[in-house]
Order: sequence, then C-alpha cells, then structure tokens
Amino acid sequence: MVNYLSIFVNNSGLDSNTFKILISLAIAIILILIKKLIQLVLQNSKKEIQYKYKRKKIIDYTTTTLIIMLIAITWFEETKSVTTFLGLFSAGLAISLKDLIVGLAGWIFILWRKPFSVGDRIEINNKAGDVIDIRLFQFTILEIGNWVHGDQSTGRIIHIPNNEVFIYSIANYSKGFQYIWNEIHVLVTFESNWQHAKSLLLNIAKKHTEHLTEEADKKVKNAAKRYMIYYSRLTPTVYTKAVDSGVLLSIRYLCEPRKRRETEQLIWEDILIGFKSEENIDLAYKTTRIFNNTNEGKTYSEKELIN
Repeated sequence: MVNYLSIFVNNSGLDSNTFKILISLAIAIILILIKKLIQLVLQNSKKEIQYKYKRKKIIDYTTTTLIIMLIAITWFEETKSVTTFLGLFSAGLAISLKDLIVGLAGWIFILWRKPFSVGDRIEINNKAGDVIDIRLFQFTILEIGNWVHGDQSTGRIIHIPNNEVFIYSIANYSKGFQYIWNEIHVLVTFESNWQHAKSLLLNIAKKHTEHLTEEADKKVKNAAKRYMIYYSRLTPTVYTKAVDSGVLLSIRYLCEPRKRRETEQLIWEDILIGFKSEENIDLAYKTTRIFNNTNEGKTYSEKELIN
C-alpha cells in the first residue's frame, strides 16, 4: 500500500506530508459518513432503548479505532516507526495527560467490574442521579435530589470524570438488593392513644408495601450469593420512641428506589384520613407550655418558694 502511495505522490507533484494530511482527512470523513449511514439505517428498528444505546456505542468505538489505525498506517511506513511513535506518544501521555489516562482507566474499570451500568441510579461524591451515558473519559447522570425532595429528578445533567470511581465511594440503588428501606416519622401527643395509632400505621404500611416482601425475599437470596446481605425481616414495621414533643412512631418499609416519594405520599394521605376519624389520636408539634401553680392546683410553702 505504501509503495502505491509513494508512486501516486511522485506523479501528483504533492509533497509527502500534504498528501498524508489529505489521505487522513479522507479516511476520517469516509468512515464518519459510513457510521452515520449505518446509524440512519438502524435508527428505526423496534429494539429497546438500552439495546439501541449499546449498539450506538459499539459503532462509535469501532469507527474511532479504525480511523486511528488507518491514519497511523498512512503516516508510518515501517513497523519500527510505528513502534517508536507509540513509545514516544505513550510517554507524552503519561506526563501531560495523566488525568485523561486515569479517566480512560476508569472507563475500563466501569466496563469490566460494572459498579454501575446505564440506567442504574447511583450516588458518588455527593452527586446522585440516573446514569444515562458512559464515555471514554466521563459518564453522565440525570440528577436527582438537591433542592428537589423525594429522590426525584431536577432536570439537570451532570458530567462526572471517570477517574472519580477510583477516588470516591459509589452507592448503587439498582444493583444487588434492588430495594431501599424508607422511613416515615409520625409524631403524636403524649395524651393520644399511641398503641392504637401504632396499629393503624402498621396496617397502612402493609396495605401499600407488603406486596413487595415476597419479591424482595427472592432478590435478597440472589444477592446473598454475591454479597454478604442478610435481613431477618422484610415486612413493614413501626418503631416507638418518646421524644420532647410526644411519642414518635417510625414506619419502616421497603420500596423501589424510584417510587420513594410516591409511596410516601400514599401512606401520608391514608394517615391523615385515618387520624381524622380518631378522637383519641392527635398529631403533635412543638409547643410552649406556661405553668401556673394556682391554675394547676399546686401549693408550696414559703420556704419551698425561697429555695
């Protein structure tokens, strides 16, 4: 191939470098056009979105690799020259592009170890969201939380360098157990019938979440084959605690990560409706009480008042 190119250069009157630049541009343009044509043909297929995404990434990576290889062959006529170039190129990258190299290593780590995949909900370095793209040097999440409560989307897209997978811990909502524990805290007054309130809350929690128990139990057993995950109880429960302003009843239940706010709303609506019809149950809140000895029917001696 190189001999034919040399003959063509000699006959065309172009210098070698100019000709190689033109060939490199032609290779890049032709392969990019072929990639666009393939994607155009395949874009109307009825495959799932995740499958289409993976197929697009494979086409992108293959095209990029072919462009680099063909341009390298064009510029370096001998194997020895290619080896020398790669050695110098690698040394330069190691010095000036350290962060990009670590990012590339992070990309390989993500594909190999799979701490998360596209579609997973994760949290890393205090940034949480759904993974929507993974590239050579960065991955992208659709942010949740922040000023929006209930783990719902903010609408912002955050690009995170791949090297952060080596620096920060990664919390994955979607892998392993695939459910999260959520708690709703209900505060009732000391004067309320808190035992009856606790019974009502437990029934409400079971109504909305107990159907998940059987499925969750199966997933816990599957996850236990890979991780040291063990739960003795997966059914919803209510815990009791006395605090300054009343009796705190905490509902603990399983829910799917993306339905935390929805289930919380449904449970709270039933709580408000249920408590409204109960005369001996009142929601508590912080109050200030003035104590008056006379009104309270308490008497003290002069000595006790002085002390």
